[in-house]
Amino acid sequence: MRLGRPAAADTMCARCPGRGAGAAMSPRPGGGAGRRGSKGPARKLLCMCSLFSASPTCATLSRAGSPGSRGGGGSTTSTTPDYGEKRLPQALIIGVKKGGTRALLEAIRAHPDVRAVGTEPHFFDRNYEKGLEWDVMPKTLEGQITMEKTPSYFVTNEAPRRIHSMAKDAKLIVVVRNPVTRAISDYTQTLSKKPEIPTFEVLAFKNRSLGLIDASWSAIRIGIYALHLENWLQYFPLSQILFVSGERLITDPAGEMAKVQDFLGLKRIVTEKHFYFNKTKGFPCLKKPEDSSAPRCLGKSKGRTHPKIDPDVIHRLRKFYKPFNVMFYQMTGQDFQWEQEESDK
Repeated sequence: MRLGRPAAADTMCARCPGRGAGAAMSPRPGGGAGRRGSKGPARKLLCMCSLFSASPTCATLSRAGSPGSRGGGGSTTSTTPDYGEKRLPQALIIGVKKGGTRALLEAIRAHPDVRAVGTEPHFFDRNYEKGLEWDVMPKTLEGQITMEKTPSYFVTNEAPRRIHSMAKDAKLIVVVRNPVTRAISDYTQTLSKKPEIPTFEVLAFKNRSLGLIDASWSAIRIGIYALHLENWLQYFPLSQILFVSGERLITDPAGEMAKVQDFLGLKRIVTEKHFYFNKTKGFPCLKKPEDSSAPRCLGKSKGRTHPKIDPDVIHRLRKFYKPFNVMFYQMTGQDFQWEQEESDK
């Protein structure tokens, strides 16, 4: 699954895999191999760690970085190191848009054994034809998981086949949310960028007097989760897919993150100590449990106030989605209780 091969063990201190083939170690005492401020011994140790990550020293280095590197000092944030190797993603957050994927990504990046791209690469949908030369994956050490997040993969017909052809053992994560709420959130995001668009009510129906929902509108279609999942199950077994509740990611972020870490085979390091509920935004923010700095919250584009939608429209959407939701529950073996959530309102 790796893009490059590690250097042979007998030459690992002469050619560090983190610097690419042919990058020689400096023979001078304390001389770096291209990284300003790195010491020779530490540099060699990093080379060794890319081959032997099981040692305690390597585990420490993978968390803290080498002397003089950015992101050092024991930080558990996922600052991309400039050593290690680029690998194909071993885990992908593939959906869904406006489900809570950014919150999940930021939380899992707090784990020291995860390296993830901050932006959405869109490799397996928009940039696939560019090939592996167009590579934005971070460098990782052995024992670390390479991750990426692109929510549009879940609704892209070609994505399952493409991912399977390159990384058939990859673990897939899908963050799902009540499709009615998700559709309104999707519309709210578009409205913030294009205030001239028609109202939600206009876009949601082909014929409102007849109650015909326009399932071709992307805001509606994305929420037909069973339809999209069927495509993925042609290539990946259900055991390789984890479904995360977008609602519980807000009400119990530590609980959902425990499931994610277990699924990825990681030690449960991201716990309740990492979260602080921001009453203003209405969702949890990340914090470092070891210091007293202000919690890090998602940006202004998250937690927007939804426009008021006609209750009749919401009722019709609930009826539209119900059979698809039931099918989705049966396919995944999980009841997300969206109907119960709606009856409680």
